[in-house]
Amino acid sequence: MRDLHLPGRSAVYARNGLCSTSHPIAAQVAIEVLKSGGNAADAAIAGALVLGIAEPQMTGIGGDCFVLVKPAGSEEIVALNGSGRAPKGLDAAALRARGLTAMPIQAVEAVTLPGAIDAFCRLNADYGLKPLADIVAPAIHYAEEGIPVAPRVAFDWADDLPSLKGAARDFFTLNGQAPTVGQIFRAPGQAEVFRRIAKEGRAGFYEGEVAEDMITSLQALGGTHTLDDLASTACDYTAPVSGPYQGIELVEHPPNGQGATAILLLNILKHFNIKAMDPFGTQRAHIEAEATKLAYDARNRFIADPAHTTRLDHMLSPDTAAKLAALIDPSRAMAQAAPLTEAVHKDTIYITVVDRDRMAVSLIYSVFWGFGSGLASSKFGINFQNRGAGFTLAEGHPNEAGPGKRPMHTIIPGMIRKNGRVIMPFGVMGGAYQSTGHARFVSNLTDFDMDPQSAIDAPRCFSGAEGMQVERGYSDAVRADLAAMGHDVNIPETPIGGAQAILLDGDILIGASDPRKDGCALGY
Repeated sequence: MRDLHLPGRSAVYARNGLCSTSHPIAAQVAIEVLKSGGNAADAAIAGALVLGIAEPQMTGIGGDCFVLVKPAGSEEIVALNGSGRAPKGLDAAALRARGLTAMPIQAVEAVTLPGAIDAFCRLNADYGLKPLADIVAPAIHYAEEGIPVAPRVAFDWADDLPSLKGAARDFFTLNGQAPTVGQIFRAPGQAEVFRRIAKEGRAGFYEGEVAEDMITSLQALGGTHTLDDLASTACDYTAPVSGPYQGIELVEHPPNGQGATAILLLNILKHFNIKAMDPFGTQRAHIEAEATKLAYDARNRFIADPAHTTRLDHMLSPDTAAKLAALIDPSRAMAQAAPLTEAVHKDTIYITVVDRDRMAVSLIYSVFWGFGSGLASSKFGINFQNRGAGFTLAEGHPNEAGPGKRPMHTIIPGMIRKNGRVIMPFGVMGGAYQSTGHARFVSNLTDFDMDPQSAIDAPRCFSGAEGMQVERGYSDAVRADLAAMGHDVNIPETPIGGAQAILLDGDILIGASDPRKDGCALGY
């Protein structure tokens, strides 16, 4: 139990249903859906759509999602890939001929087709209890009436303001400026889109006037996107991948998400006595950083569109982890194994819901960078993601940009099983950090016996493209020790990621929510 004399956050205990996410209004919407007869799938979709209005810099209907679902009365976990594809006109050779050596980041070339709405409609049809119109209604309300801007949202919005271009500046600023805390953000154009989805389903988004607005806007910006590209967008059910660690099983989405990276990372950490280390000390931070470099190097080599991913079995093999673990010097930092191919970002939302029948949903939903591409459709104000920045232009690489391909994704929902039973849906936001965040969260739970809220609250560090980022929750002595070992140490301006989790503990649900975000866990 935490020291109640000190600032902190208690976990939320409930019996009938619980939601944990990064904005309280979205959590409340999810609970209202549960109380009105919806299930966890209905509630997660409703909350996610509202998050696009509450945190538009992080997510929106122009983005992608991945979902893990444990149906009621079952311990099976179903994976739904709601990531969109590149337009058929995307040509890596043509981009190289222009002199580009990497994908543009916040530009029309990086815009992939939005996959989330198709996935939400499919999830509602296959697993939901309530009509889609009922699920979309809260998003219509909040898009019209507006939501006061929360503190973390205001911080991110100001930071991401320079990325907004053209129509996006009209729809996502207040008189050209980022809104301040408490100002009201409204999205009446998106409210109209939601009304059409409520009436027509996915056709209200992928066909007709809304589709024409998106494609016309993208083509005017120089994009190769077509109405056929948009209309053919479709989600896929896939089989999760998993791996054991200290008595539990981590369940992840398969490629094109990076979930296999978290499993490889834990497989590497098994070769070290993490449990004997100070959880917030130098040695654990160092070993985790070195394991991250090696696991992410494998990710960058192998993970791509599912039809192009190579050697996934090799990534998940214990033999591979053993060989990588042997490369780690316990006293000295190595250079990055290879330059990161992925554009660095930190922007995502995550929502998890468990209902009275113990259906569990783990859902992550993003536009990639802050405000995605920084571009929006001219009529309805749909913010386009820049997930295509996750491609590489290296010729012949599995993740090479190409027509109709899905790029490597950083966003990954997670679940934990123990003795064959699902005990926890969870997610860790933070872009590239997510695989390391999953591994650290699992290690916090198992190696150090932390409860979910403590495991989320605990200080974080991450060795990536921006050096060895070490949150202020670590001591200066640890930072000095890491620097002496050769790490390029810095304190990040923005806290590392965010996380949400729900523990299924017998008849009780226990919700945890990251104080690094504005959100909370709510139950009833």
